[in-house]
Amino acid sequence: MIGSMGLASSIGLGLALKNRKKTFYIFDGDGNLLMNLGSLVTIGVHKPKNLIHIVFDNSSHESTGGQPTESKNIQLDKIARSTKIKTFKVGTKNDLVKIIEKTKKITGPILILVKISKSKKKSKRVNIEPTKIKSRFMKSLRN
Repeated sequence: MIGSMGLASSIGLGLALKNRKKTFYIFDGDGNLLMNLGSLVTIGVHKPKNLIHIVFDNSSHESTGGQPTESKNIQLDKIARSTKIKTFKVGTKNDLVKIIEKTKKITGPILILVKISKSKKKSKRVNIEPTKIKSRFMKSLRN
């Protein structure tokens, strides 16, 4: 959700609560999650069994210029766990694949914290019109 300023987790929660027969995956960054940390509490309270939140943590707001976050000074997985969200922490692609397979056998809510390195390349801005993004998103909900 480009430009959502931390709302990906809230949007994902709403979708999961409304459509309990589907599994919803939220792909998020540490900077995005830190902008709406309270969403973890709301997810923990509502306990959607069909929600898997994957957070890529590179300790930066990479998509907006690489500004540092404070994720290196806190433990996002422990914060999530304190709200009764099941948590996993991985550092390799192989571990991520294994954990995703494991999550297919358990109910959520689940948060997977993926520790990654900051990119050496500057992230490009998304060049898709916001109205197109909205249309694609709405269409995906109808399917």
